[in-house]
Amino acid sequence: MKKYLIAAVLAGISVSASAVETIRFATEASCPPFEFIDASNKMQGFDIDVAKVLCQEMQAECTFTNQAFDSLIPGLKFRRFDAVMAGVDITPEREKQVLFTKLYFSNSALFIALKGSLADGAALKGKKVGVQNGTTHQKYLADKHPEITTVPYDSYQNAILDLKNGRVDAVFGDTAVINEWLKQNAGLAAVGDKVTDKDYFGTGLGIALGQKNTELQGKFNAALDKIKQDGTYAALYKKWFQQ
Repeated sequence: MKKYLIAAVLAGISVSASAVETIRFATEASCPPFEFIDASNKMQGFDIDVAKVLCQEMQAECTFTNQAFDSLIPGLKFRRFDAVMAGVDITPEREKQVLFTKLYFSNSALFIALKGSLADGAALKGKKVGVQNGTTHQKYLADKHPEITTVPYDSYQNAILDLKNGRVDAVFGDTAVINEWLKQNAGLAAVGDKVTDKDYFGTGLGIALGQKNTELQGKFNAALDKIKQDGTYAALYKKWFQQ
């Protein structure tokens, strides 16, 4: 009888352990302070920390995969991962392809150039501007500013390197990311005003999910509400954006 009881208990433990949900996140870790690879080759950043506390709140485990930005939504649609958290703007076009959680970060965009090289936004006409391939920044310039030559890059790190070497005249990216570059590069300066066009940047950032994954969307939204109410979100925001 004892053998049967022990077997039943072990079976129960096994079922309980296997019942812990694992959420597979994909990101593109070259945009500090949102996500980046540190000196120890570990993924760090605001998005990573928020994802971890959301998983903790949902009593789930989470894993992270580093992918090229333009492969994130296609990979999500093919179910290679469960969620994308990579500074993804919630746009009407993307909402046709994926499901989004509530926004977790209000967003805008900004141009950056070598200090003193461009007087204002009007000076960008006819210039070469680096963007990350597959981003709303790339689409915004193509749709709204055909007078600007858009130069796509696999990562913003390479775009900034070419900016410093004079291969492009400016780079266009998320304001929070631009501000991080400005802290680290005294020779760079913001150009013009922030761009907040709601069709591209004004809605904010959300976690992207498969179109039919409404159950996971509900769990994320409830967890987001919780961490905003209990101060956890504010603490992470201060850690990454107000130091």
